[in-house]
Amino acid sequence: MSDIKDKNLKAEGKKRIEWADNDMPVLSLIREKFKKEKPLKGLRLSACLHVTAETANLMRTLKAGGADVLLCASNPLSTQDDVAAALTEYYDVPTYAIKGEDRDTYYSHLKSAIEHKPSVTLDDGADLVSTIHSDYPEMIPNIIASMEETTTGVIRLRAMASDGALKFPVFAVNDALTKHLFDNRYGTGQSTVDGIIRATDILFAGKTVVTAGYGWCGRGFAMRAQGMGANVIVTEVDPVKAIEAAMDGFRVMPMIEAAKIGDIFCTLTGDINVIDRAHFELMKDGAMVANSGHFNVEINTEALEEMAVDVKKNIRNCVDQYIMKDGRVINLLAEGRLVNLAAAEGHPACVMDMSFAAQALTTEYAVKNKGKFMSKVYPVPAHIDDEVARLKLASMEIAIDTLTPEQEEYLRSWQIGT
Repeated sequence: MSDIKDKNLKAEGKKRIEWADNDMPVLSLIREKFKKEKPLKGLRLSACLHVTAETANLMRTLKAGGADVLLCASNPLSTQDDVAAALTEYYDVPTYAIKGEDRDTYYSHLKSAIEHKPSVTLDDGADLVSTIHSDYPEMIPNIIASMEETTTGVIRLRAMASDGALKFPVFAVNDALTKHLFDNRYGTGQSTVDGIIRATDILFAGKTVVTAGYGWCGRGFAMRAQGMGANVIVTEVDPVKAIEAAMDGFRVMPMIEAAKIGDIFCTLTGDINVIDRAHFELMKDGAMVANSGHFNVEINTEALEEMAVDVKKNIRNCVDQYIMKDGRVINLLAEGRLVNLAAAEGHPACVMDMSFAAQALTTEYAVKNKGKFMSKVYPVPAHIDDEVARLKLASMEIAIDTLTPEQEEYLRSWQIGT
């Protein structure tokens, strides 16, 4: 059983999934390994992830490993409806996801994922884990572990662990080197620019682009915007990251100053109300405001609604115009939801190959070591990062050096000095 928009979209979805699979060689290798070894045999697995072609190939891999897999959407606007149809009709993966679903439908889909009675969960934003803890505590003893895909989710889960509320182990896949150094930086950078351009058809060259946050996602977006000729400003609350941004060649200032001069704004922080009422009051006529963080809380859209005297919905696909009292227009992209998936197709398959390879191998690792972990947030083991990186290099036909025995001995010793 599934809840999708239209099963007749299945053929287009299958094409999209197969196209993505061509650029996911590491995950394909893991899928072949899983087919032979069946490391997830007998497990029920619920995944709350963006329903994209890349995610479909992860589901195929986990299913090949023997798991009984169910997928629901981790964001109301990120679903590719044709992919959801293909997963249901061709790959026998029950899928609960409809692009544009309302809040009630979103949580009904989460409920379906929980009623699957999973022993392993995969999450992107921690909604599945937090809902289990809040509303279905009886499910907790059955869960071996969860994998968390994104920065926002890791932040929430670490808060749960700090409060003593987390009741089963979670692996922070987002923090794997082969995830955040590439997916967050190059994937988010490219896909966010792509989403803004698709929504607006704007030229970046010559524009002042304000990047809120200089974590790995913010760095990627700032770098890509600069590469397209934009004058990039970075806003930050972390002094070390602010110095990094300055030394990387970006102007750094508070958002209250950037609000006066920005043409395009994009939030990538994981925090709430990064762009707020005071900033809207200062923005130029025609300013464009987007978010590429996981949840739609980074832009205070409620304040924007209250301040506007009129709203022109969907003036372009994924663009709403807010008319202010003084006649200024502020353009909100994708309802303040993550613009790279709402207005575009998310990260390219090549970079998701590493992220989802790490997901699959960490799931295998958690299952093989069942019962050895406490209820806290764990890093992805270094050997998994190394394996994913090794396989990715091989797929790119890139060779690297190896240490000689003499070099290895030197690195282990302390006696040799100046």
